[in-house]
Amino acid sequence: MSPKQKSIVILIADDDAEDRMLVKDALDEGRLKNDIHFVENGEELIDYLHNRGRFADKEKFPTPGLILLDLNMPKKDGREALKEIKNDPHLRLIPVVVLTTSKAEEDILRTYDMGVSSFITKPVTFTALVDVMKTLSKYWFEIVELPKID
Repeated sequence: MSPKQKSIVILIADDDAEDRMLVKDALDEGRLKNDIHFVENGEELIDYLHNRGRFADKEKFPTPGLILLDLNMPKKDGREALKEIKNDPHLRLIPVVVLTTSKAEEDILRTYDMGVSSFITKPVTFTALVDVMKTLSKYWFEIVELPKID
């Protein structure tokens, strides 16, 4: 693993505990060694990104290099959180990959229009999820150059 790969924190925003566990297991299965943090709704996502409340410790909750975002979450959904992220001059550089159960054309068009980097519909099998996570990891952590965000 390259040093670049180690330094990138992944922040996963998903309200479903089982989905969070499956994504983490799929990333582990792909031998991804990046630090992974989880939030359960859009409000927590924004608090994490601004180091507010329980996420105030910047050492413990560093700025992520990639956000995996579910669209359908309570309190503040992924669409609202994405809009805030992409309207913030400091946060807009963070790549956001939508990882959701939605297949709605409206969601795909709207999130790309708002600046999402990729839109992925969650696979229905664990094996397919592992394959998606391996491909996603290879692309984001081995192929592309990501901006350094502090």
